[in-house]
Amino acid sequence: MNMKRILFILFAFQLTLSSICFADYNAAVDPITVPLGGNGWVSKNSKARIRNNGITNWSAESDVISIYFRTESAGKADLSLKLSVPEGNSKISITAAGATLTKEVSNLGSAIVQIGTIDIKNPGYVKVELRGLSKTGQVYAEVSDLIVSGPALEKGTAYVKDNEGNFFYWGHRGPSVHLNYRIPSAADDNTEWFYNEVTVPVGDDVLGTYYMANGFSGGYFGMQTNSPTERRVLFSIWSPFSTDNPKEIPDSMKVIMLKKGPNTKTGEFGNEGSGGQSYMLYPWEAGKTYAFLIRAQPNTAKKSTIYTAYFKDVQKGDWQLVASFERPKSGTYLKGLHSFLECFSPQTGDQTRRGDYKNQWAIDAKGNWHEVTGAGFSADNTARKNYRKDYAGGSDDKSFYLKNCGFFSDFTPISTPLQRKPSGKPHPVIDFNKLP
Repeated sequence: MNMKRILFILFAFQLTLSSICFADYNAAVDPITVPLGGNGWVSKNSKARIRNNGITNWSAESDVISIYFRTESAGKADLSLKLSVPEGNSKISITAAGATLTKEVSNLGSAIVQIGTIDIKNPGYVKVELRGLSKTGQVYAEVSDLIVSGPALEKGTAYVKDNEGNFFYWGHRGPSVHLNYRIPSAADDNTEWFYNEVTVPVGDDVLGTYYMANGFSGGYFGMQTNSPTERRVLFSIWSPFSTDNPKEIPDSMKVIMLKKGPNTKTGEFGNEGSGGQSYMLYPWEAGKTYAFLIRAQPNTAKKSTIYTAYFKDVQKGDWQLVASFERPKSGTYLKGLHSFLECFSPQTGDQTRRGDYKNQWAIDAKGNWHEVTGAGFSADNTARKNYRKDYAGGSDDKSFYLKNCGFFSDFTPISTPLQRKPSGKPHPVIDFNKLP
């Protein structure tokens, strides 16, 4: 083989290797398209609206549109917007990673407009703020997507990718997080009562939050922030009949309300399964501790279970009956005991909230108390699909905690085992015979 042929082969090999490396690099930094319909929020009192197809009615200089995505590495990122300007000329700005970029736009049809480059210093969530500076038309622009490319994407990203399965809605609600309690073996098959305490830290009582304390196979029990003036203690039991419409439940599968407290309202619920629901209006406060007590009375012959829920303000000390329901097709003690933290308002899914869960006890059918100090951390499908990663759970001394939403960057891996310290105190004193 002559020298020219050897040099040609070496050159061809280097060219092939370079092509492979370049192709791999490009594959690693393929741009991402972040739809505003699932990843955007508008500022409070804004007339602009986030729809499934993006932002509309963006007309006020005070409007701020926030878009979130997460990167798993630091580095440069190029930002573009897919937008149209229905009429006139507009000047807009993007602020992200400590930099503000401005752009004049005037295209009539939808087009991808390059804005500029930012330097992401640390892995985690990036907040992109979009503002209007000046315009000659009625609106600044109609924007459907943020396009991001560059080395910062090399190790992966997280954002709501599409609306399949209505995930623009679920993505705006954010990830729900759970504590799956490990019940001591002596009470695992015959837990008749479960006791739990919840404290919402000051500032974490965000609107549209459910701090669910006593969840079990068949129902859930906790407290909610429903409006600026209304808070509830909610107790619901699912029907064993699978439907989102309570009117479809046959009589033999209906949950029957047996009794309720004087301040409790009862009815049916649907949309996320169906069954019997009860709630009482109660002005619970952040920073204070509230106790939740649930009882299961199985009837093996009838194959049904009576579930009864009690609530109290720990500082006041008086138990209140919420309600008692009989659930057919059951006949077991409490199973699958858990707590969860959920945002049920898409408008507040960009705000962080937290609940502290402590002093858990399982009481078996013989009246023996068993302290519960272990739990497993889990999260819902929004987290498992890698659409949102602002979720966390852990233990602070003698309490467990759950935290979600708000686009914080430190997250807890799903399936992390958690352990809290024993309380070091005797179990709560409850005269079960005197409960209302």
